[in-house]
Amino acid sequence: MPRSPAAPRSPAVQGRTGRPPRTSREEILAAARALVDRDGWDKLTIRRLAGELGVGATTLYHHLRDKQDLLVQLLDHYAEQIPRPELPPDPRERIIVAAITMHDSLAGWPRIAELLTADDLIGRSALWMVDAMVGGAMDCGCTPEQAVDVYRGIWYYTVGEITVRAHAARRRATDERPVHRDVVYRSLDGAELPALAAVAQDWPRWTTKDTYRQGLRAFVSGMLAELTGAG
Repeated sequence: MPRSPAAPRSPAVQGRTGRPPRTSREEILAAARALVDRDGWDKLTIRRLAGELGVGATTLYHHLRDKQDLLVQLLDHYAEQIPRPELPPDPRERIIVAAITMHDSLAGWPRIAELLTADDLIGRSALWMVDAMVGGAMDCGCTPEQAVDVYRGIWYYTVGEITVRAHAARRRATDERPVHRDVVYRSLDGAELPALAAVAQDWPRWTTKDTYRQGLRAFVSGMLAELTGAG
C-alpha cells in the first residue's frame, strides 16, 4: 500500500528550529548605552534590553548576572576606551591631569555622571584616575585621610559641573522658550539687588564659559595649602 505524502511542516514549527540567536557583549553594551541615552538609567532593565536586541532575556544571562553586573560592565567598557595620558612627575600636576581626564571622560558621556553620583558603583578600569589623585595628594604631604578628602572635593566639583552643563544643554535642545532665569535677571531692581542687576545682561554669556580648569587649579592649590600648611 503506497504511503501518503507527509504533511508539510507549518511555518510556526519551522521557526522554532535551529540555534537561538547569538548576541555579543559588544552588541549588548551598545544597545544598553543607546537605551540609556534615549530613556535614562531608570528604564534600563534586562527585559527591556532584551526587547531592544530582539532576543529572549535568558540569552542575555549568558553575558550578565543581573542589572548591577550590566551597569558595572557598561562603566568598565566606557572607561577602557579613555586615552590614558602620561602623568607628570610633579604630584600637584599629577592630580590636575588625572582630574581633567576624569572631567573630559564624563563630558563625553554625561549620562554616566548620573549613575556614578549614587556612589556605590565604579568601573575598575577608571580607578587609575582616583589612584593618581589620592597618591598625588599624599605625595604633596597629605595624610591618607586628607588625600581622600582632596579627591572627594575634586569629584563633587567635577560631577557638579558636568551635571549642570548636561541638564542645561538638554533643556535648550528640547525647550524653545526663553530661559526663565534670564527673564528674571533682566527685570531685577537695582536698588534691591544692585550686584546682580549690574551683571544681569552679561550673566548668560559669562555663566556658559568653560572655567573648569581654572577652578580646578584654584581648588587643588587651596585645599593642599589648607591641609598641609604649605600656604
